[in-house]
Amino acid sequence: MVKVYALGVLYKGVNNATVLKAAYDLQSFSFFQRSSVQEFMVFVSKTIVERTQQATRQSVKEGEYMLQVYVRADNLAGILISDHEYPNRVAHTLITKILDEFTAKVPASAWATGNESTIDFPVLPQYLAKYQNPREADALTKIQNDLDETKIILHDTIKAVLERGEKLDDLVAKSDSLTMHSKAFYKTARKTNSCCNF
Repeated sequence: MVKVYALGVLYKGVNNATVLKAAYDLQSFSFFQRSSVQEFMVFVSKTIVERTQQATRQSVKEGEYMLQVYVRADNLAGILISDHEYPNRVAHTLITKILDEFTAKVPASAWATGNESTIDFPVLPQYLAKYQNPREADALTKIQNDLDETKIILHDTIKAVLERGEKLDDLVAKSDSLTMHSKAFYKTARKTNSCCNF
C-alpha cells in the first residue's frame, strides 16, 4: 500500500535547516514509537536539506523509506517521506506545488527567522491526507511540466548524501534536537533493522 508519512517545508540557513511547517501521518507506528519516529523524521529532513545544494532535487532511499527533497535557489526547501511505492515524479510535483503555495502565503522575510510555532500555513495536513493516493497528484503532474527541466538525483542510502567521512550514527550521537529516548530508540531500531531504518 502506498503511504506518505511526512510533508515538510524547511528553510536552509547558512549552518543549519529549520522546519517552518510539517505534517505527519504516524498511524502505522505503535503509539509508543510515534514521538521518536517523528523526531527522527525531523532530524533526517534537516540533515538531508542541509546537505542538498540550492536549486537541486534529490530522492534518497533508506531501508523501506523514500525521502524526496527539493531545495530552491532561495533556500526554501520541501521534503516528502514515503514508502518506495510513491512515485518520485508525483512526490516532486507535490513538493513544488506546496512550496509555491507557501511562497504565496508566507513572506520571504519570515523564512529565516520563522519556526513551526510562528509560521501560519495550515494546509499541510490536508495535502498529506489528500495526496496519500498518488492518482490525486497525477492531475498535478500532467499540468506541471517544469520538472522536466530539473534533474532529480537518486541516492540508494542516506550515507550517499552525507559528507565524506560523516556517519549517521555520529550525527545522531551529537544531535541536540534528539532526546535521549529517541537516541536509544535509534540504536535499538538500528540493531533490529526495523521501523526507523533512517
